[in-house]
Amino acid sequence: MPEIPSSAIESSRERPRIGVYVCHCGTNIAGIVDVRAIVEFAAKLPGVVVSRDYKYMCSDPGQALIQQDIAEHHLNRVIVASCSPLLHEATFRRVLSRAGLNAFLLQMVNIREHVSWVHLNQREATEKTKDLVRAAVRRVSLHKPLQKRRVSINPHVLVVGGGIAGIHAALTLAEAGKQVYLVEREPTIGGHMAKFDKTFPTLDCAACILTPKMTAVGSHPRIHLWTYSEVVRVEGYVGNYKVKVRRKPRYVIEDLCLGCQECVTACVYKEAKNPDEFNLGLSKRKPVYLPFPQAVPQKVVIDPQTCIQFKSGKCKKTCVEACGDRKAIDFTQKETIEDIEVGTIILATGFKTFDPVRNPYYGYGRYANVYTSLEVERLINASGPTAGEIVLRDGGQPKAVGIIHCVGSRDANTNRWCSKVCCMYSLKLAHLIKERTGAEVYNFYIDMRTPGKGYEEFYDRLLDEGVHFVRGRVAEVSDWATHPSEKGRLVIRVEDTLAAFVRRIPVDMVVLSVGMEPQPDAQDVRRLFNISCSTEGWFLERHPKLAPVSTFTEGVYIAGACQGPKDIPDSVAQAGAAAAEAMALIDAQFVELEPYTAFISEDQCSGCKTCIPLCPYQAISYMEEKKKAAINEVLCKGCGTCVAGCPSGSIQQNFFEDEEIFEEIEGVLAYA
Repeated sequence: MPEIPSSAIESSRERPRIGVYVCHCGTNIAGIVDVRAIVEFAAKLPGVVVSRDYKYMCSDPGQALIQQDIAEHHLNRVIVASCSPLLHEATFRRVLSRAGLNAFLLQMVNIREHVSWVHLNQREATEKTKDLVRAAVRRVSLHKPLQKRRVSINPHVLVVGGGIAGIHAALTLAEAGKQVYLVEREPTIGGHMAKFDKTFPTLDCAACILTPKMTAVGSHPRIHLWTYSEVVRVEGYVGNYKVKVRRKPRYVIEDLCLGCQECVTACVYKEAKNPDEFNLGLSKRKPVYLPFPQAVPQKVVIDPQTCIQFKSGKCKKTCVEACGDRKAIDFTQKETIEDIEVGTIILATGFKTFDPVRNPYYGYGRYANVYTSLEVERLINASGPTAGEIVLRDGGQPKAVGIIHCVGSRDANTNRWCSKVCCMYSLKLAHLIKERTGAEVYNFYIDMRTPGKGYEEFYDRLLDEGVHFVRGRVAEVSDWATHPSEKGRLVIRVEDTLAAFVRRIPVDMVVLSVGMEPQPDAQDVRRLFNISCSTEGWFLERHPKLAPVSTFTEGVYIAGACQGPKDIPDSVAQAGAAAAEAMALIDAQFVELEPYTAFISEDQCSGCKTCIPLCPYQAISYMEEKKKAAINEVLCKGCGTCVAGCPSGSIQQNFFEDEEIFEEIEGVLAYA
């Protein structure tokens, strides 16, 4: 830790001269708390030299007021009673620094979120505020000057996830001259967008937009593309992360494979028999396959679960013969572990679509002609299983199609959130189905949400095209016919809330507009990278407005639909923001870390090692020569776990020392 200036130390030992500043926050605080009463109360507390209020303390005049008082009244402690420290603690620390006072001789009192926003009674809110201010006055007297630590930054970046967000982030960083490791667990990059035919609202070809970016990633000299790989371990701290990446065997040597697919043709399987994952099981593939024609890297994969050579060892290996002198196929290939060091990490792990089997009343998996929206995306795609023709599983072409919105979204039984993209992609599919088949298309919606550039205009276009819109949640999809026109068809029963009656609409095909959900392993991933998830399971940002791509772990950023449902433009915009945050950190060449670290009093430490397994950041080690524990201040994140767990009480934490906490508690409970 850097040396603390002697002047700062002396100022901390002087008799406390405290300034208390209470913010009105417009009417956010002053509307329920009697601010003038708080100012008068604080002025009488021991050690308080100045007590003031201001309408917006975080404004320039408010900051100038504090800075001026520090100089004029020789203040050596400052208390700001305002909003959450998460929002403005850094702001007021800078004020103290500019005034020549150590930034950590500040104590903030949250009287907005903790008082005014959660109370209705003014008298009770004011009394609670007095208690909190009194506690802060007693606590701040014991504050010690602390200094932030500077850590150098490794200029390399890890991007996890190769969908459109990960691709854009990687290219942005690489074009700025940074070395990027892009890790994707599937055999190819592209994510969900690679499965789409068109994108709303412009109906641009998804492949025409995405494929050039995929190719650019594959050929960029500053991007190390590792597909069919997963991050298995992350150690270290901001600027200096050590990462282990597991690279699964393709059983094909990537540097030798040309992507000619002669091995696929030569495979002893005369017909493809295995469900094609990329086409969501709507077609079959062989054990040796290329995920899709535009795959990057353009390298085949051998599936050991279905390949005869792995199952029985009795394959004729016609694929090896077809590969010839290139000798790219290697059945002995093993899993490898790559060790890399990076300074920053961007998580763009994407989402999964809702499984409609969980809503049995829609008939998915029971009726052949009930499809998910993503399956229909593959059907209408020129490179899909039917070459773009909408052919039902029974071989016919639909004359009437029902598209059911909000499947797995806005539902207390599944997911309460709106998946944001479903209305728009349902409109897109309605247009494409009507264009390809001429069928009557019905959209069953709860509310039509089209909040984006050109989105409402696209909705108007569908109205002009004659697509039917029925407002109401579908009750069920069945094959139970009550009228000759319904025989042999699927019947959608729905309450039309605009017409105010229940309708039965026979269709040949049902499309379920499934919503977005967090990846099934999101909890494992967030533990791996020491970040948080929201209650719904999405990765949690540091602040929803002011830090939407940062996490509570320094140097780790999030982008795309791993943070929450979003469309392609929003994913790309967030990926660019995450890349910019990473670049800002790298270009600064160092990062300042908070000094809220734990420390050990060696004379009290018994060497019991209780603290070592408790530390989630591996910041504690054992010194054999001294038989004592030691804390690496660079690795320590100040979580306090070791402090609470130490049986001898030899571990303390800067800014949260026992006497400070006890004094604060006594201040809250006091009545003087």
